[in-house]
Amino acid sequence: MEPLDNPVRGYAWGSRTVLAALQGRPATGRPEAELWMGAHPGSPSAAGGVLLTEVIAGDPAGVLGAGTVARFGERLPFLLKVLAAAEPLSLQAHPTSGQAAEGFAAEEAAGKPRDAPDRNYRDPYHKPELLVAVEPFEALCGFRDPAVTATLLAGLDVAELAPTVAALRGADPGVALREAVTGLMELAEAERSALVKGVVAAARGRSGYELATALGQRYRDDLGVVVALLLNHVTLQPGEAVWMPAGNLHAYLRGTGVEIMAASDNVLRGGLTPKHVDVPELLRVLRFEVLADPVVRPREVAPGLVTWPAPVDDFALYRALPDGSAITLPGDGPRIVFCLRGEVRVDDGAGEVVLAGGQAAFGRAGRAATVAGSGEVYQATIA
Repeated sequence: MEPLDNPVRGYAWGSRTVLAALQGRPATGRPEAELWMGAHPGSPSAAGGVLLTEVIAGDPAGVLGAGTVARFGERLPFLLKVLAAAEPLSLQAHPTSGQAAEGFAAEEAAGKPRDAPDRNYRDPYHKPELLVAVEPFEALCGFRDPAVTATLLAGLDVAELAPTVAALRGADPGVALREAVTGLMELAEAERSALVKGVVAAARGRSGYELATALGQRYRDDLGVVVALLLNHVTLQPGEAVWMPAGNLHAYLRGTGVEIMAASDNVLRGGLTPKHVDVPELLRVLRFEVLADPVVRPREVAPGLVTWPAPVDDFALYRALPDGSAITLPGDGPRIVFCLRGEVRVDDGAGEVVLAGGQAAFGRAGRAATVAGSGEVYQATIA
């Protein structure tokens, strides 16, 4: 196992204290949103002073395993993060592999710089995500039953909402959602502003509409305030997760979680942000489906070891709670082991590392690994 030095991303919505406390260092006084662990070109980890991207490039098959290279190419296909949100993130969705490859090729052909603020596709990969709460975590995830949403919105008695309510009462839930969301997102700017102001004013002080009030105070003329009301609003308890497949409209609102995803940076935003929003492209990739229960609960694999099943090959996430005796970690592919709290020893036969809270290590393919000590540990590997 090789200890990792992991970069912190300082987005404006990040907590000013959580990541510093996790890593046992003084706070910087600036927002710190995400701790990245992996080999994403945008912010790769380092092992022994060498970027993990360079370690992999030097011997792809030796580091990742021949099977991983055959399936995913000469790259680590997953990215592990700790996400610390003090304020809401943007309303967003991610493309399928086919949509990402097509969009990336089109923007490359158009000569759009990969770091351009209005670029949608910075790489040709999909970006499914799974986030596990480590404290109560508030999120919006997937569309609720449109009939339920119609009743909720009708209760506001806002005239500008009438077309949306009518669309949501359609017989086919998928068609109802598509018509409602498309109708909202294609409103002219003046109509958007009037609608958002009307909804926020009607929601103020009303039980059941606190989300609209809170978002409206922060994003006064942003249509995302209204679109957010069509989504499942959940508060995860520690150990619970949300799964975001391609096309799932979602937004994180507040809390700290461990997040694993395919190693991509493709985001299509729909609101609650000053960043680039591409409504036609977002509507093209959205899946207009009802998500009845967005919460994913842990499944025990072995004593002290759980996982959260996700239907992708790019990654699998496990949590180990060693308490003295050693726990064998699943898989023989490349792995990142992260200690959230406590102190543990991780051994893959080639070397043992001691990890305290906020620290992580990388394990090369072809090696069995165990973790011992006392703490809460997360392993990211391929499925």
